[in-house]
Amino acid sequence: MIFPDEFMWGAATAAYQIEGAWNEDGKGESIWDRFAHTPGNIHRGDSGDVACDHYHRWLEDIQLMKALGLKTYRLSISWTRVQPSGRGVVNLPGLDFYDHLVDSLLEAEIVPMITLFHWDLPQALQDEGGFASRATAETFVGYADLVTRRLGDRVKYWVTHNEPSVFAFIGHAFGRHAPGLTQPDLALRVAHHLLLSHGWSVPVIRENSSGAQIGIALNINFSQPASASIHDYHAWQYGYGIWTRWFLDPLYGRQYPTDLIDYAIQKGYLPPEGPVFVEDGDLATIATQTDFLGVNYYTRQIARDQEVPPDKNLPPSVFQLPKNDNNWQEMEDWEVYPDGLFNVLTWLYLEYQPPILYITENGASWSDGPDEIGRVKDNRRVNFLKQHFAAAHRAIQIGVPLKGYYVWSLMDNLEWGYGFTQRFGLIWVDFNTQRRLLKDSALWYRRVISENGIPELSA
Repeated sequence: MIFPDEFMWGAATAAYQIEGAWNEDGKGESIWDRFAHTPGNIHRGDSGDVACDHYHRWLEDIQLMKALGLKTYRLSISWTRVQPSGRGVVNLPGLDFYDHLVDSLLEAEIVPMITLFHWDLPQALQDEGGFASRATAETFVGYADLVTRRLGDRVKYWVTHNEPSVFAFIGHAFGRHAPGLTQPDLALRVAHHLLLSHGWSVPVIRENSSGAQIGIALNINFSQPASASIHDYHAWQYGYGIWTRWFLDPLYGRQYPTDLIDYAIQKGYLPPEGPVFVEDGDLATIATQTDFLGVNYYTRQIARDQEVPPDKNLPPSVFQLPKNDNNWQEMEDWEVYPDGLFNVLTWLYLEYQPPILYITENGASWSDGPDEIGRVKDNRRVNFLKQHFAAAHRAIQIGVPLKGYYVWSLMDNLEWGYGFTQRFGLIWVDFNTQRRLLKDSALWYRRVISENGIPELSA
C-alpha cells in the first residue's frame, strides 16, 4: 500500500504533556499547573512539572525524531511560557525556546505543525472567567498574533485549537480535566467562545504567515447505537452530535444544529431562548474559510440510553474487539477499531467537503517496557498502526483528500488526568531517569516513512 507522494508522516505531542519546567525562565501558571497541584485531580498525584523534561532535552528529542525519519512534527505552544498572564508582558525566553525549536526542526528537515491552544489556558485568564468569558476569546487573538508574528515566516502549518469539545465538556461539564468544573451550561458557552476565537484568529495568522495552511483539530471517534431501539438511536444522535455536529456544522457554515439546541434546552444546558451567548456576526466568523480539518481518531464508542431498559425483543449487542491497556472513566475501554477511521474520514469528506484532511492524532496505549536487552517489543502497537494506516489508505483510494498522518504520540508522556499510567509513545521514556528508547513500533514506523507505504511485520 503506497501512499501519495509528499504524504506527511509525523508524530504529535502537547506542551504540558512533555515540556516540564513548569515555572522556569519566566513561565506563568496554567490551569493544568493549578489542576495538577490540587490533590486528588491526577492519578497518583502525577503532574507535568517535569514530564519528559523536553524543555531541557529538546535537542536530544529532535535527534530522535530525525532517527525516526519523521517528515513532520506537531507540537503545541505553552501560552504561559510566552505570555505568563495570558496578555500584556511577553516572556522573551519562552518565545526564544520555540524559535530555536523551530529552527532546529527545519535544519533536521522536519516540518513543524504548531497548535496554538492545547488546553493549557493561563490561570490568570481563568480567574477572570476563562473561555466562558467572551473577553478570553478576544485575548486569544492577541496571543495568536504574537506567536505567528514571531514564527510565521518559517512555520506554515497552524492549528488554532486542539479538541475544543474535550476542553469544553471534560473540563467544564464533567470536571475531569482542568479547570475541573461541572457546569454543562457553562461548557456550551466555552465551546462557542473557542470556535469564535478560532474564526477571529484565522485572518490574523494568514497576515503573519504568508502561504500558511490553517485549520482546527477535532476529536472524532466513530460512534454507533448499541441496538436498533429508538432510545439507543436518540442516545447516539444527541450524544455523538454534541461532540461532533455542534462543532462541525458552524465551522462549515451551517450554524448550530436545531435538534441539538432543542436537546440542550430540554436538558437545561441552554435557556428556553437557546444559545444567548451567540451575537450578531459570530456564526459568520466561526465559518471563516480554513485550509484543512485535523482529525483526532482513537476508537469506537457505543451509544446506549442508560435511562431506558434494553428492548427485550431485540438481541443484546455484543462488541468484543481488542482493547488498549487503558481504562477511562468516560468510556469502558478503547477498542481497536480501524474501520471506524475509514468511516469517519469518508463521512467528514462527503458531509462537509474540507479541502484537506490530516489525521492530527491517532494512537493506542500499551504498557510494554524494555526487556533484558533494552528492546521494547510493542507488537500490538505495530499491528494497531498497520491496520489504521491501511484504513487511511483505503479512504485515499476512494478520493478522500488525506495529506498527512501524525501518530500520537512521539513519546510516552503525562496522559492528563491519568498521569504516567498510560503509554502512547513510539519512544519509551523512563520518567525517573529520562532515558529514551525507540520502541519496535518506532523502528517499524521508520520503515513506513522510508518506503512511503506499509511494510510487512517482522519478528
